[in-house]
Amino acid sequence: MKIVIAGAGEMGSHLAKMLSGNGHDITVIDSDQKLLADVASLADVITVEGDSTTFAVLRKASVRRCDLFIAVNHIENDNVVAAMLAKQLGAKKSIARIDNNEYLEPNNKEIFIEMGIDYLFYPEKVAAREVINLLGHTSTTEYVDFSSGKLSLVVFRLEPASSLIGRELTGFSEDDAPLSYRTVAITRAGQTIIPRGGERFAEGDTVYVIARQDAVKEVMEFSGQTNVRIKNMMILGGSRIGVRIAMELQEEVNIKLIDYNADKAYRLAELLDKTLIINEDGRNTEAMLEEGLANMDAFVAVTGRSETNILTAMLAKRMGVKKVIAEVENMNYINLAESIGIDTIINKKLVTASNIFRFTMSTDVQAIKCLMGSDAEVLEFIVKPNSPATKNRIRDLGLPEDVIVGGIVRGDKVFIAVGSTEINAYDRVVVFAMPASVARIGTFFN
Repeated sequence: MKIVIAGAGEMGSHLAKMLSGNGHDITVIDSDQKLLADVASLADVITVEGDSTTFAVLRKASVRRCDLFIAVNHIENDNVVAAMLAKQLGAKKSIARIDNNEYLEPNNKEIFIEMGIDYLFYPEKVAAREVINLLGHTSTTEYVDFSSGKLSLVVFRLEPASSLIGRELTGFSEDDAPLSYRTVAITRAGQTIIPRGGERFAEGDTVYVIARQDAVKEVMEFSGQTNVRIKNMMILGGSRIGVRIAMELQEEVNIKLIDYNADKAYRLAELLDKTLIINEDGRNTEAMLEEGLANMDAFVAVTGRSETNILTAMLAKRMGVKKVIAEVENMNYINLAESIGIDTIINKKLVTASNIFRFTMSTDVQAIKCLMGSDAEVLEFIVKPNSPATKNRIRDLGLPEDVIVGGIVRGDKVFIAVGSTEINAYDRVVVFAMPASVARIGTFFN
């Protein structure tokens, strides 16, 4: 697939690296020569210097022949204009990053579609929704619903109190069927394992479990942590993510939002009438303790600096805060942040990758999730009639070794997949895969 990316910033370079690794032909546009040189050193891409909102530069990048145009410049208006022009010049699909929630309202989305923009994505909104979802499941590090909640991905770290430590994984023999949940991946010492028979759980493992709706509560108890009702929460950073979290939760949770910028704090006080806004530097440990950090049920650090978020999250964890979430945009810091005990990491690049990756698949992907702290990706397919997946039991399909089918939704029935499970046409199938096999697995369901 020929893909043109407008914008060589952090998000654009991450997408270029990820997509070029999957065998796509990538061209990156930016007016900053240094950014282009940086992305060219990370990935096998063609670079075009110039303004992506001009016809000359878009023609030079051959957008008329591209299958997918992705606009991820820093300026929202540039993205909208570039995506619109690219579609008019011949791009098959055109998508743009935005930072205005008004654009996503149903009536307004129609206007953008008429302009030729196929898809708008707002990473901060999706990241905020992930945080809010996780605050409702405090014993997990990630929680994702598939097929309208009929299947759920539950991710948690095994604490010393977990009853799973030392036990062998189930789901690899005929005696295990039918199951209500199954472990589909484990992250251990920075390495992702797609488990096979004989694998055992170890303390500190991050465990990825696919579960039926009726089994989610039981699965969460395996973590060794208890679910906590959030009554008092502190948010560090008046970023778009922080503001969206406060707006959605301030009616039901006592929230303190801290920002070091006095002007921004004043504006936020007018916007968030039921949130206590405090003008303070989150790096000031004494000030944080004076504001009652130790009494919080949850702490969310979403400033623009990964280092500040990690350090304050460490402090919150040390003070006994039960649920600690930090935004870590520097990809090199993610494993470090997880290793020092921060409950949950969010990253806008991975959120964006999950939104965009499905447009690059050759088959119909309903959802795709790039997992935090793991190389694995989880995808949801609708199985086409007469596709290879419908011809045999799962164990005889010849799936790559680093791929595992987690669960199947067939109408109102939900199955946790094992080797003897048969897949039917129109089933919704949730599949885990390592990056090397993501591009290939679509052929089994197409």
